[in-house]
Amino acid sequence: MNQQSRQNPTLFDLLGRCWQRPAPVASVNFDRQGSSVAFTTLDGTLALAPVAETEGPESRIRVSGDLGQMRILPRTSPPVPLTAVAVEEGQVPLVVPFHAGGFLVGTGHGAVRRVSAQGELSEDFFRLGLSIQALDHAVQSGMTALSDGEELCVLDQEAKIVGRSRATLPDTKALKFSPDGRFLAGLSGESLVILGLDEEMPVEGVVTLPSRPTSLHWNEQGDRIACGLEIGGLSIVDVPLGRTDTILDFPAPVRGLAWGVGGQLVASGAYRIAAWGMPEAASQALLTGHTGLILVEAVAAHPRRDLVAAGYADGRIVVARLGGRDELFVRPFGGAVTALAWSADGRHLAVGDAEGQAALVTFPPQLFK
Repeated sequence: MNQQSRQNPTLFDLLGRCWQRPAPVASVNFDRQGSSVAFTTLDGTLALAPVAETEGPESRIRVSGDLGQMRILPRTSPPVPLTAVAVEEGQVPLVVPFHAGGFLVGTGHGAVRRVSAQGELSEDFFRLGLSIQALDHAVQSGMTALSDGEELCVLDQEAKIVGRSRATLPDTKALKFSPDGRFLAGLSGESLVILGLDEEMPVEGVVTLPSRPTSLHWNEQGDRIACGLEIGGLSIVDVPLGRTDTILDFPAPVRGLAWGVGGQLVASGAYRIAAWGMPEAASQALLTGHTGLILVEAVAAHPRRDLVAAGYADGRIVVARLGGRDELFVRPFGGAVTALAWSADGRHLAVGDAEGQAALVTFPPQLFK
């Protein structure tokens, strides 16, 4: 850190705990209890950080008596080091929160293993024949879905098979349970496939998308699925009606999608935060933040407020109100933002970037009033 940044700390310096990883950060996940966050990197490692800290921003806020202005004092000590877990060298592990605490981790040699919030790696939770290509876990029901591209399995809380299928989802790239636990959606080639969750796993719907999808997200009500597209756009599937709306002409692939607390949809891949109201997404664009010359690379919708965090290719991170122009600048520059995630209570924002920086930003409640 140079002399100027020491004299003029940014909001990121004051609110964020930062760690340097040996490779770009691929994903970030909070555990179900909100006690830890997991950072995965392209070298195949997993690193865990505790969410709680001794020098939270609330303890460092000072308010001047004459003007009532708030300022945040810098931390006096460095953050607790990350706990690194060597899962598999050279391959990015798939990580999802586990209902009983900690995380499930899918590996390139076909195993799914449990990792505690403290970084303790257990024996195999389940094993398939080939590399795990897709993994999801429903924390409400405790069910797990996994695929190695040839075989799809659904497990109960004790890792017993309750559904199994071959060739239903070849070349599976993503799996997601619906929030109500009734359906399982998967991406296969250029198709979105929706399966029932009884023993036979019947196909409830197949949607052919305009290009290969990059991501898959159910809304909170479980009646719509949004898929980012490699050609620069997104498709929104109305599951009960079987109708698909597609929005194209993005300048870059849409790799980040998020559903807002009010049903809004937010996307990366443009030169501003792209957002829409629902259900008629294409006709209800929400002008959010400011237009610029740098692409939005990652988005994360706040779980309790009509706010969205956006990360840019130049490392900038902002928080904006959906449908509003004002932006809170959290980080002014850095490596291209590759991952963003809010904690369930909306107090913490986990960040990962292409230069290997992992960070956890804790916002005092006063900041969003």
